[in-house]
Amino acid sequence: MTTPPPAATPAVVNISCYKFVSLDDLPGWQARLAAQCEALQLKGTILLAPEGINLFLAGPRPAIDAVMTTLRADARLADLSPKESLSAEQPFKRMKVKIKREIITLNRPQIRPEAGRAPAVAPERLRAWLDAGCDDEGRPVALLDTRNAFERDLGSFAGCVDFRLGKFSEFAPAVEAHAADFAGQTVVTFCTGGIRCEKAALLMQDLGIERVYQLEGGILKYFEQVGDAHYQGGCFVFDEREVLGSDLRPGDGTIAPPTALRHR
Repeated sequence: MTTPPPAATPAVVNISCYKFVSLDDLPGWQARLAAQCEALQLKGTILLAPEGINLFLAGPRPAIDAVMTTLRADARLADLSPKESLSAEQPFKRMKVKIKREIITLNRPQIRPEAGRAPAVAPERLRAWLDAGCDDEGRPVALLDTRNAFERDLGSFAGCVDFRLGKFSEFAPAVEAHAADFAGQTVVTFCTGGIRCEKAALLMQDLGIERVYQLEGGILKYFEQVGDAHYQGGCFVFDEREVLGSDLRPGDGTIAPPTALRHR
């Protein structure tokens, strides 16, 4: 009887993190980071903008640690705290360092997360709210998915509000049209890792919606700390793994009917 080969040991470290902070000399940052990542044979994407940095990188642990050391050497980025997962294979095909107008496009320049973020709710507390069917003060909780429609269809929280977005820049007009629908509710915005909610929650506050939170660390942090409680399917990620399960390993998402949880 032939013994099957041992399963591949995950050796690639995948990280994602962002920070809204004023950055200058973007071409200089771009050149330095591109050269270092190439030398370390890292792959992924780093986005740079006047409002901050957003990165997705994958490679061996020593290489990941080296680029994080470089970033944290700048006092403005000293508190970068990436979310991590492991994979057996490199999930990116190339390395890109790009300069953008925004690290996540909302097209509402008055919304500046660097000036102050909306309140955040920890994954464990959100689970307690969902278990109870209300927040700590007895108000109904509305979960608002700020991701694109195809991401939602691969998995999301049960009963979430879904604007069927084609891209995040469509979020602002959608929520502006439906702001009155959230009266009397505690709203929790969520996305993959938290970056979209940094702007989404602030915009909702700007529209006069009183009780708005963002899910701290997004779906991936919820998976890490809580698992799949109240969540159905997987979470789309923008690399070759495509969908992660609640164990943060590649897995199939559960395709939901596109209009099943559509916002009304």
